[in-house]
Amino acid sequence: MEAILHKCRQFVEGIYNEFDGSHDFAHIERVLKNAEEILTEEPSANGDVVRLAVFLHDIEDAKYQSANNPSVTEILQAIGASKELSQAVIACIDSVSFSGGNAKDLTSIEGAIVRDADRLDAIGAIGIARTFAFGGARGRKLYDASEIARDQMSEAEYRDKKTASVTHFYEKLLLLKDLMVTTEGKRLAEQRHDYMVGFLKQLERETGL
Repeated sequence: MEAILHKCRQFVEGIYNEFDGSHDFAHIERVLKNAEEILTEEPSANGDVVRLAVFLHDIEDAKYQSANNPSVTEILQAIGASKELSQAVIACIDSVSFSGGNAKDLTSIEGAIVRDADRLDAIGAIGIARTFAFGGARGRKLYDASEIARDQMSEAEYRDKKTASVTHFYEKLLLLKDLMVTTEGKRLAEQRHDYMVGFLKQLERETGL
C-alpha cells in the first residue's frame, strides 16, 4: 500500500502545482496533516482510503478542470489501485465538496474525515490566506460593502457569481464550524473559527464595512 500512496503523491504533485496558491500541493499536504490528526481519534477508519482520497480530492475540481489532466479513475488505474479500493476512494471524494451548501450525504467515516480535514484548511489563518489568494487569482474585489451574502443558492449559483472575497466568509467559511462531523474535526475548528471572527472584526474597524 505504501507503494500505491507514493505513486499517487508523485502523480498528482505536478498537477496541483499548476493550480493557484489556494489549491496547490501545499494545500494537499495540509489537508493530509489534518486528516492524520482526525484519524488518531477514529480507529475504525481505513487510513489508506483517507490518504488516497486526500491526494485526489481536488483533481476534478470544476474550478481547475483541464482536458489535459487525468481523471481520478485514470490515476487510480495508473497507480495500480484495486477496483474495491478505487470505489471506496471515489465515494469518499464525492462527499467532500461544499457546493454552496449542497454537499452530498456522507456514506462513510472516511468521507467524513476527508471532508472535515479539507474544511479545516478553509478556515483559520490559512483559510483567510487562501481566500484572498483565490480571489486575487480570479480578479475578485477584496470586499464590497454593497454586496449581500446569500444564505441559499444552487451549486451553479455558488460557482458562477464572482463575489468579493470577504463575502465568501459569510457565504461559506463562517458556516463550516457547525458543519464538522467528526469529534476531532469539531474541536480543531473552534479556534480557527474564532480567529476568523476576530479578523473580520478588525477588518470592519479598518474599513468601516
